Formats: sequence, structure tokens, C-alpha cells
Amino acid sequence: MNGYVDNKDALGVRLRRIEGQVRGIARMIDEDTYCIDVLTQVSAATKALESVALSLLDDHLSHCVAEATAQGGSVADEKIREASAAIARLVRS
Repeated sequence: MNGYVDNKDALGVRLRRIEGQVRGIARMIDEDTYCIDVLTQVSAATKALESVALSLLDDHLSHCVAEATAQGGSVADEKIREASAAIARLVRS
């Protein structure tokens, strides 16, 4: 079971809202909206996606990594490496 199972509906709502934001940005481009206004909306959509990513990461750490740590051994080591790599990807993006 995925760590985000309890937040699945809320995540879906947030992602659909972000999807609407991105469609709005595309419409702004089609309508030749001022560059700074488009960039403002891109920034807002980016922050919204980052918020979803952080929520997923929190769920992963508190569920998947916590369970693996309780088991110990190579399972725990793998989950910790996996989480560390995910954090590194988020920081670089």
C-alpha cells in the first residue's frame, strides 16, 4: 500500500487544480498575454507542484520508510537510499 493512500482524494483535487492552472497558462500564451503575467502563473503552478511533491515525500517517509526501518536490514537500507535520491531530485529541480 502506498503511503499517500489516506491523502489520495486531496492529492487528486490539488493535481486537477494544477492541471487547470497549466491549461490557463497555455491559454495566456495563445492570447499573447504579457510575459511577466505568464511567468507569474508558471511560478504559481511550479510552487503548487512542489507542494504536492513535498506532501508525497512526507507520506513516503512516514509510511514506507518508517515500515522498512522497523523491518531493518537491506529493506531499510534500500528505502533510505530511495528516499535520499528522491530528496536530491527535488532539491535539484
